Amino acid sequence: MASSAVAAPSGAVDSTSRFWLFQVLRAVPAAIAAVVITFSVDHSAPLGLTVFGGFALLSGLLALVLVPRTLKDDRGARLNFLISGVVSILAGIAALAFAGAGSAAVPALFLTVIVWALLTGVLELYSGFRVRGRSPYARDWMTIGGATVLLAVAYLLVPPGLNQQFEGPDGVVRSLTASIVTVGIFGAYAAIVAVLLIIGGFSLKWGTDARPTASPTGTTESQS
Repeated sequence: MASSAVAAPSGAVDSTSRFWLFQVLRAVPAAIAAVVITFSVDHSAPLGLTVFGGFALLSGLLALVLVPRTLKDDRGARLNFLISGVVSILAGIAALAFAGAGSAAVPALFLTVIVWALLTGVLELYSGFRVRGRSPYARDWMTIGGATVLLAVAYLLVPPGLNQQFEGPDGVVRSLTASIVTVGIFGAYAAIVAVLLIIGGFSLKWGTDARPTASPTGTTESQS
C-alpha cells in the first residue's frame, strides 16, 4: 500500500520548485554589467552609478516578480529575497539619480554600493546559513551572499580621495582614481557572480529532483 505524502519541513527541497530559473535570470543583469564595464574605457563614477543602477534595478524587479513564484518551500528565505529586491530597486533608483551629480558622484557610488552590498549580502548569506545541510540552495546562497559582503568590504578599503599619478609603458602620465578602482571591482564582482549564478542555477535544475528530502521523522525519502 502506498504511503500518504508528508509535507516537507521548512528548508527542504520542493521537487516542483523552479527556483533555478530565478538564479539563472539573476545572472543576466550581472553579465551585462560585467561586459559594459570590461569593454568601456570610461571607468568614471557616473558610469559606475549608471551600470550599478541598471544592474540593481533589474535584479530587484526579477526578485519581486519571480521569487514568490519559484521559492515556495522556504518562507523565511522568500521574505529575505523580497526585502533584498526592494533594497535593490531603491539602490538602483538612487544610483541612477546621482549619476549626473558631478562631484557628488564618487561618494554616491561608494554609499549606494556599500549599503546595497551589506544589506542584500547579509540577507542572502543568512538565508543559506539557516538551511545549510538541509537544502541544495544553501551553498549557492552562502557563496553569492559572501561575495556580495566582500564587495562592500572591498569598497570600504578604497580611499574615496585616491588619485595616484603614474607613468605608463608608453610614457604617458595617467591617474589611478577611486572611481576607476571601484568601478573595476564592481565589474569583477558582476562577472564572478554571473558565472556562479549560471552554474548554480543549472545545477539546481539538473540535480535537485534527485536529492532526498527530509521527512519530519528524520528519515529521507527519494524523489521518484
